[in-house]
Amino acid sequence: MTVWRTSTRNFLAHKGRMALSAVAVLLSVAFVCGTLVFTDTMNTTFDKLFAVSAPDVTVAPEGAGDGADLPANGKPRTLPAATVERVAAADGVKEAEGVVSVMSATLVDGNRENLSPQTGAPTLVGNWTDNDLRSMEITSGHAPRGPTEVMIDADTAEKHGLALGDELRTVTAHGDLTGRISGIAAFTVTNPGAAIAYLDTATAQRLLLGKPGVFTQINVAAEPGVSDTALKADVAAALDGGAAYKLQTQDEAAKANKDSMGSFLGVMKWAMLGFAGIALLVGVFLIVNTFSMLVAQRTRELGLMRAIGAQRGQVNRSVLVEAVLLGVVGSLAGVLAGVGLAVGLMRLMGAMGMELSTEDLTVAWTTPVVGVVLGVVVTVLAAYVPARRAGKVSPMAALRDAGTPADGRAGRVRGTIGLLLTAAGAALLGATAASDDAASGSLLLGLGVVLTLVGFVVIGPLLAGFVVRALGAVVLRLFGPVGRLAERNALRNPRRTGATGAALMIGLALVACLSVVGSSMVASAAEELDRTVGADFILQSPDGQPIVPRAVEAFASTPGLTHVTHYAAVSASVTAGGGKKKEEANLVAASPSYRQDVRRTVVAGDLSSAYEVGAMSVGDAYADEHGVRVGDTLTVAFEGGRSAPLKVAAITSDDTGIDSGVMYTGFGTVEKYLPADARPGDLLVFGQAEKGQEDAAYAAMKKALAPYPVYQPRNQTDYKQDLQDQIGQLLNIVYGLLALAIIVAVLGVVNTLALSVVERTREIGLLRAVGLSRRQLRRMIRLESVVIALFGALLGLGLGMGWGASAQRLLALEGLNVLEIPWPTIVTVFVASAFVGLFAALVPAFRAGRMNVLAAIATDG
Repeated sequence: MTVWRTSTRNFLAHKGRMALSAVAVLLSVAFVCGTLVFTDTMNTTFDKLFAVSAPDVTVAPEGAGDGADLPANGKPRTLPAATVERVAAADGVKEAEGVVSVMSATLVDGNRENLSPQTGAPTLVGNWTDNDLRSMEITSGHAPRGPTEVMIDADTAEKHGLALGDELRTVTAHGDLTGRISGIAAFTVTNPGAAIAYLDTATAQRLLLGKPGVFTQINVAAEPGVSDTALKADVAAALDGGAAYKLQTQDEAAKANKDSMGSFLGVMKWAMLGFAGIALLVGVFLIVNTFSMLVAQRTRELGLMRAIGAQRGQVNRSVLVEAVLLGVVGSLAGVLAGVGLAVGLMRLMGAMGMELSTEDLTVAWTTPVVGVVLGVVVTVLAAYVPARRAGKVSPMAALRDAGTPADGRAGRVRGTIGLLLTAAGAALLGATAASDDAASGSLLLGLGVVLTLVGFVVIGPLLAGFVVRALGAVVLRLFGPVGRLAERNALRNPRRTGATGAALMIGLALVACLSVVGSSMVASAAEELDRTVGADFILQSPDGQPIVPRAVEAFASTPGLTHVTHYAAVSASVTAGGGKKKEEANLVAASPSYRQDVRRTVVAGDLSSAYEVGAMSVGDAYADEHGVRVGDTLTVAFEGGRSAPLKVAAITSDDTGIDSGVMYTGFGTVEKYLPADARPGDLLVFGQAEKGQEDAAYAAMKKALAPYPVYQPRNQTDYKQDLQDQIGQLLNIVYGLLALAIIVAVLGVVNTLALSVVERTREIGLLRAVGLSRRQLRRMIRLESVVIALFGALLGLGLGMGWGASAQRLLALEGLNVLEIPWPTIVTVFVASAFVGLFAALVPAFRAGRMNVLAAIATDG
């Protein structure tokens, strides 16, 4: 009880000095709890939507929903209307209704603007059914009654300013339909951001499926008293056992949908928790520094406790109890802040188009428990070493000295361990660069990153002496005696400077590493495009689905083109000669001019012959694995068509970033072995302009494709810029998540300076007494902060560039061969670190400047 009372008094007496450490715990725990609440809320939202919208039993074509529900031709699998009648006649069935629903259509308003969500959520177009009333209600107008009417969801209407009577065009693989909005339907549960449009059944079948009398699934409602399981069995019996169909109860359908979303939500959850872990790691340095400095400042007090009978263990426990109090206070505040952060993330997602309602806000009981336990455990572990150091203080040494003497032997041991760890990590990074296997190289990279990071943290105090002196010679000496004082202050306690700089080092090392990797990816892709792509223009579907034929026609009809190349993925399996195992084929059908548009290295044979009827090419990796040579015959089974014996006319090199591992054939072969309704649509279309007509052709192409805003033709410059923008957006998101770790690191600098000012109260008073002005004092503290920040930045950026260079060598195994160091970014971050140091010193410098000189001189330390 005495230890508890003493610890509580000390904690309250030093609550101001503990404040920033508590904020670090708060921020880290808030990030963890916010992530858990946010992802749990998303799960709740989707669970409610899937549970409400699923019918009692669903009947779909075999294979639908298994990742193969949209074949290469972009047309979904269907069921004939006769199947609806068979299901309706089954025992226990109250109602069976045919459903038409696709995700391959595009909605365009009267201003030719694409209405599809930009968040990755789907655009669903289909017919209005009774089952839709389970999750939606018509709030104005009416459901579509003919081919010129369409109904949309209320969220899409509000987002794009649409109203009844407005024009809406539906673009599909089977044609376009321009109609008027006849109704608006609102979700009765949360809509996570999908755009939804409804047509009448006959129009939906013709426009979305290409023929009348077919459906994509059947919704089945049960008679009163009939369970979903019994209904499923009755429907299966009516369908001759149901083996040729996919039957699901409401629970099974909801679970399948939940599982398909679960992988995405899981990746997002663990990625965000990873960044929260980085912030926690950075917070550890702040807490270690705080308790180390507090222990040093209370050496006399601790010595007196030992002198009056306190045991070493009691002193140790006293400091740990203070850590527990800090962890509890910071964690409880962090849990509350985490809920607020989750709400903020929901608002942000709403602004981006993914609607999440606070009514679904989910705070599981495990979330606050995880937050508090994590915060307390991390804080206690961080305080353990300072607590042990406090317990080792002898009474007489404490009464003689104002601080804890440094252990020179411990410093040498620490330096040796740090050098060994750093050397081992550097060796692993070197082995990563020399690796020729991506899997083993990734393991080496991970170990190398961990060891070099730990090594730099351990060796930080040793590096501080060299780096701070070098920075002082360049930066601080310009400020005369004040600069030299700042340098000496930073060097006074290398362990403290090393720990403070290490906190900033971690965040900036990750920034530098990702910047190098991102820049190298962009530079490598640009180099690959320059080397291999000869086409002037590329048309590509943004969602990976086939381009609608009318858009392809608009592209191909552009005046000034010398040729147009079609490129389509073919669903097929291939069997090598000798009856070896059947494998999924990465088969592409392309026009013969494709070899001009994308230059492939040919290992053997003639690639132009591969586009002839009955011929194909293979990659050299497949050829080596299966012993395939030019002239051999492979059996290719076309999904939805016949099997074909195709002659290998060429073997291409897989040492490329474009089409690595792809097998090529011609459209003549596809037309011979696939019926018309099973043939694939174009995924890509290439165009080559007449010499000197590139600009005119590009302008004409954009004009021709204006009615199809989802498809944007690109020249090579556009393509490179899009790639750079995509990687840049991803990096910006990562930088935003890393910003929390950097904020915590800045708090560490602030806390170190604030406690250092308290520690040096008498010294500051003496400096002021011998003539140091308030302005010079503040400048001294600011310069000390700047040099600590630059120290951390220099280590972090150097370490991160080493990680990035090693990671790039792994990417080179995938064809990304260019190492690009983004010097503008590196220099900007380094310079910005100086401003971070200035910002961190504002409050400590202001407080130091306001000290009363006489009171400071008279202080006992």
